Amino acid sequence: MTTVLVTGADLAPQAVELLEGHEIVYAGRTPTEDDLVALCRAHDPVAIIVRYGKVGAAVMDAAPSLKVISKHGSGTDTIDKVAAQARGIEVVAAVGANAAAVAEQALALLLACAKSVVALDARMHAGHWDKATHKSLELGGRTIGLIGLGAIGLRFARMADALGMRVLGFDPYAKNLPACVQSADLATIWAESDAISLHCPLTDENRGLLDADTLARCKRGVIVVNTARGGLIDEEALLAAVRSGQVSMAGLDSFAVEPMTAGHPFQGEKNIVLSPHIGGVTSDAYVNMGVGAAKNLLQVLERQTAASS
Repeated sequence: MTTVLVTGADLAPQAVELLEGHEIVYAGRTPTEDDLVALCRAHDPVAIIVRYGKVGAAVMDAAPSLKVISKHGSGTDTIDKVAAQARGIEVVAAVGANAAAVAEQALALLLACAKSVVALDARMHAGHWDKATHKSLELGGRTIGLIGLGAIGLRFARMADALGMRVLGFDPYAKNLPACVQSADLATIWAESDAISLHCPLTDENRGLLDADTLARCKRGVIVVNTARGGLIDEEALLAAVRSGQVSMAGLDSFAVEPMTAGHPFQGEKNIVLSPHIGGVTSDAYVNMGVGAAKNLLQVLERQTAASS
């Protein structure tokens, strides 16, 4: 019986059912590289489903039978794709499986920022009534710039359009954009957006995309939302921009280092709304991502078996 290693503590029952005939080994919720190397040496998996942790060359070399690495979700930045390609290991992702969940989280963060949801809630619980002094931001008629127009970005674009926002979008790979999205270059997005939301994968080219330079080019008082990858933002530059008022509010669901540890400078910052990278964590997305990851790896294994027979 061949083995599938899951870099997590569990997998949706529907996905487990699809993998009937394979032994499933779970690495636990916070596996280190050493943990994964040891498990690969012990079980020599034919496939790895990546939930948590990173899969690099050392892990791949510990599993000589490894044929496919399947992401439980859409972002493959935790997988060394160059190392995989050099070893003839396919990398696949459950693209779109969590699109609804992440797009809804981006909308929640945008609204929380524009409507001061967190701050007003805290004030109300403390016994205050700020109706005479507080004004929220109306999003209708304002411009939002989206960077990345894959399944998540396009779903969020439709939500923003439904709010009456003008939607600018940048994605060099996107084609046949819907009428609600106006294609724009980055310079236009920086200059014209009242809010910016990130929906692109993290690559070597776009790491630190939002830094001191690009934030300075934005409209003063811009809202920044990130439900993609923390590495897209220079966190020190964002913090400075929030404190100066160049960025009025930031809603963040992903961070350069995860999990966030105590003492992170974002903690306690009243104009930054935080969530622990749970945009794609819903009961529906959990099933969709697990099933997608299982189906993807089975397709690769079946194709490779057919090709070798």
